[in-house]
Amino acid sequence: MIHKLLVLCFLMLLSFSSQAQEIEMADRLRADGKIWVVVAVFLVTFAGLILYLIRLDTKISKLEKEILK
Repeated sequence: MIHKLLVLCFLMLLSFSSQAQEIEMADRLRADGKIWVVVAVFLVTFAGLILYLIRLDTKISKLEKEILK
């Protein structure tokens, strides 16, 4: 199972690298200095998702312990 997942991730990374091209919109954002806004929004969203998953994991662990008692 984990072997298939690793192969899939490797193939996805390989396909992304082969499609790496200059994108006009990204060039414009970089030139205007607005790329940092995009990066900041991405990081805040990613951090929020990680915090949500951590909180969810702690709640599930607490419920599992309560059920097993």
